[in-house]
Amino acid sequence: MTTTPAIVCNQTAEKILQEGQAELTSPAETKTLRDPYGRVHDYIRISITDRCNLRCVYCMPEEGLPFFPTDKVLSGDEIIQMVENFARMGISKIRLTGGEPLLRRDILEIAQGIANVPGITDLSVTTNGLALSRLAKPLWEAGVKRLNISLDTFDAARYKTITRGGKLAKVLKGLEVASTLPFEQIKINTVVIRGQNEDELTAFLRYTFDHPVNVRFIEFMPIGTERKQWESQYYGIEGVFEICRQNGWDYAPIDYAGNGPSENYQIRGARGSFGLIHPVSCQFCEGCNRLRVTADGCLKSCLFWDDEDSIRESIGDFEAFSKKVHQVLAVKPKNHEMALARQEEVKDKKPTWRHMSQIGG
Repeated sequence: MTTTPAIVCNQTAEKILQEGQAELTSPAETKTLRDPYGRVHDYIRISITDRCNLRCVYCMPEEGLPFFPTDKVLSGDEIIQMVENFARMGISKIRLTGGEPLLRRDILEIAQGIANVPGITDLSVTTNGLALSRLAKPLWEAGVKRLNISLDTFDAARYKTITRGGKLAKVLKGLEVASTLPFEQIKINTVVIRGQNEDELTAFLRYTFDHPVNVRFIEFMPIGTERKQWESQYYGIEGVFEICRQNGWDYAPIDYAGNGPSENYQIRGARGSFGLIHPVSCQFCEGCNRLRVTADGCLKSCLFWDDEDSIRESIGDFEAFSKKVHQVLAVKPKNHEMALARQEEVKDKKPTWRHMSQIGG
């Protein structure tokens, strides 16, 4: 019997808030990082490059972006030292993002260095998958436990259009190779855009029948995109439930270990599962437990807003670094108000100037 879920924004949000209800702590008091709303932070997403070998329509403008010069991007040693600092402050989970992180020539050294930091229990990577056939095994050997692979379509021509030049066969080969290795999890990130791939939701759900992956349907977010264009292309992903019903597929909520905000479900008899990430239609801010570091060393407490502060200069001084992190955390907003109808009500902030490829998602 299909369980019809009430759409609840982040099933773990209430639990996180209950655990975190306490006064904002100072660096000397505890290794637990809390923001003014009691949310406990144990997870950092680190963009290790803004460069990418694709130009996905939801991530980068068609003409591309001017990439940061090499000396403006955090070095491998800086990244590892920064993670050591974060670990001393209670961070235990790290995700490496980009741009495309596998373009870094020192990606394996960075991954291994982070995996060896005391206190780090989880290391994951988000990638477009183009280099996975070559790097999946070395990444696993370096200590990466989980992979997120961006894949928005199973149609080669459509993939080339969405990514502005990408070759689907390379991604599918990388996914195949990664699936032969003992990664704890492999997730597929699928950004759903009206008029481009919403008609493939059924195909992605079918994919979970035979593949032990978690397909995560992600709402198209209004970041780096002109307002009217975003409005015309936004698609509410809760439609996947109707697709299941139309096909007679019984599904139910499941517990799925991970650090992301997805609500996860499994179709009866499927080897894999699917998740929904809907930051626009159903905010998950109340349970947000993550901070983000950009490739040029700025710490962001919220994906959407412009607020950020450079922490690069303080990486070598733990006390200064800790103070800076607490300053950023102290002004973390309660929510992002990403839905356009509600943005108008926000007077004291403005959306980030960065494109998704410059933040790391």
